[in-house]
Amino acid sequence: MMKHHILILGGTSEARALAGRLGSHEDYAVTLSLAGRTANPVAQPVPVRVGGFGGAEGLARYLKAEGISLLIDATHPFAAQISHNAAQAAKQAGVPLIALRRPAWQQAAGDRWTLVGSVAGAVDVLGEKPRRVMVALGRQELAPFEAAPQHSYLIRSVDPVEPPLGVPDAQYILARGPFEEADEKWLLEANRIDVIVSKNSGGAAAYGKIAAARALGLEVVMIARPALPDVPSGGSVDETVMQVDHLLAPLAKRGV
Repeated sequence: MMKHHILILGGTSEARALAGRLGSHEDYAVTLSLAGRTANPVAQPVPVRVGGFGGAEGLARYLKAEGISLLIDATHPFAAQISHNAAQAAKQAGVPLIALRRPAWQQAAGDRWTLVGSVAGAVDVLGEKPRRVMVALGRQELAPFEAAPQHSYLIRSVDPVEPPLGVPDAQYILARGPFEEADEKWLLEANRIDVIVSKNSGGAAAYGKIAAARALGLEVVMIARPALPDVPSGGSVDETVMQVDHLLAPLAKRGV
């Protein structure tokens, strides 16, 4: 019996964990696709494909050419275009699609969240008065902050911000999560931060700064998630593995 070939669109810690789980299954051959935006990605437990596909049409062609049995969208919750391409490509190629979508963070007692719909919206609500701002976004999302040069910025990213942000006061930190609450609290206090700008990414790896902000009584400007396609999904690696096994087991019994 031939193995089921599973393509995982990744880039998240959950995608890596899922690839490891499915890759150890004797009936599955797993390929993990990475966009290639991170200069030094962490090692992965299965074969990796790096780079784009050429939109939904290109992905559909790849699914057909490689005989993919199942497509899994385990990309970041804010990678909306990739998720829409995945849904369209799966439909075109006649390949089932499952999404792994970590739950969004929920506001808790003591949180001081200001909810916005975009990075530009986050910049707007910072206001005219100079503030000390920690920005926890991808390096490709920072340009809107140049419209508010009055603030002092602490910018953390996995890869260097090149060129640097066009503002007079910006400090850069290179770091890869997970980040513990105690360490985040120290970072915020040491840099006298009074507001954090964050996407509602969900998950435990980046939650430390949210918990630290709550403990310190700091405002968090929280960018809401974009709309994503309505497809079958799991909220965790375990849930997604169960969905994969449920979907592919009947095919295995028929020898497909």
